[in-house]
Amino acid sequence: MPGTLSRRQFAASAAAAVSFPALLRADAPKAAGDAVAFFLVGDTHFLANKEDAAKLDERSAAVTSRLVDVLNKLPGTEIPKEAGGGTVLAPRGVIHAGDCIDTGDKANVKMQETEWAAFRDAYGLTGTDGKLKVPVYEVHGNHDSPRGDGLAVKKIVERNKTRPGVENVSKSGVHYSWDWGGVHFVNLGIVVGQAADPARKRRYAPLGSLDFLVGDLKEKVGTSGKPVVVTHHVDMLRYAQPLPVEDKKAEGMEWDPADVRGFHDALKGYTVAAILYGHTHARNVFRWDGSNTAARDGIPTFNVDNSSHFSGKQQAFFYFEIRGDGLIVREYHTGDAWETGAWTPQTWTAPVAPAKK
Repeated sequence: MPGTLSRRQFAASAAAAVSFPALLRADAPKAAGDAVAFFLVGDTHFLANKEDAAKLDERSAAVTSRLVDVLNKLPGTEIPKEAGGGTVLAPRGVIHAGDCIDTGDKANVKMQETEWAAFRDAYGLTGTDGKLKVPVYEVHGNHDSPRGDGLAVKKIVERNKTRPGVENVSKSGVHYSWDWGGVHFVNLGIVVGQAADPARKRRYAPLGSLDFLVGDLKEKVGTSGKPVVVTHHVDMLRYAQPLPVEDKKAEGMEWDPADVRGFHDALKGYTVAAILYGHTHARNVFRWDGSNTAARDGIPTFNVDNSSHFSGKQQAFFYFEIRGDGLIVREYHTGDAWETGAWTPQTWTAPVAPAKK
């Protein structure tokens, strides 16, 4: 789009302009109680061989396999002091922020079938049926199915019927929610929408995710004050633009600004511990107040880097602990496509505070 930064440019400029420790308190409380621990990965982009679509691309096969090895080996290991110290707890599962496969936005169904089969074999579903030793909770991204009618979305719908712990599933079968401990998780697909007004075409099909979010929070959280974690694929800041936005311009955007506004409004009054997403292939951490710039006050938001993309060596994922009324997040990264890996010498912490009335 003319005059608009690319997702990578935007993430890079936002990260450069804002220091995360200034946005989330470094003195977040370390409350007692059982922690809810989990990993967040994204943009794994399983890629089939273009010359022989029945096989996985060698680069993709190597990096995606090594990532799962790392996820399996980390629990129980020590975290260095510069990354906050402690031990990696047994994770409840892995949340995947989308773009599980690479060619779901293209016409080669055979490549998609090979890619999804490789994703399924690596991540399984329950922690007992794939290489990954814990359950996985994925959303779909634009490389999985931008209009929500491709193979990957159909597979997610089927998986949601037997996914461990799921308590609520949307009418479309795509969006779903569950609880880990006292924390409520909602997975909302590629973007969150569609607001009733304006009723224009959306570039990426929201598949009723906004209505599902509103209903799910009302039914499953209500006035309990239970912390909420929301996952979707596309980044918000570029599209959190002042309304109204001209129809033709909005229809070219990945996320309609009216839907971004509706998403933020839907979260008001709830204790949102974190928003999680991928898509940008760059780490970005900030607070979101509904505007198009990182804020000093707002919802803690975590944009995970690509975790096993075939085209590069730099990859990363997040490790989360939500303990009592505090959140602590660490990043594990590689510069050689997971032949080795290390903790980023930084932590991100925040209180999980009740929403303001």
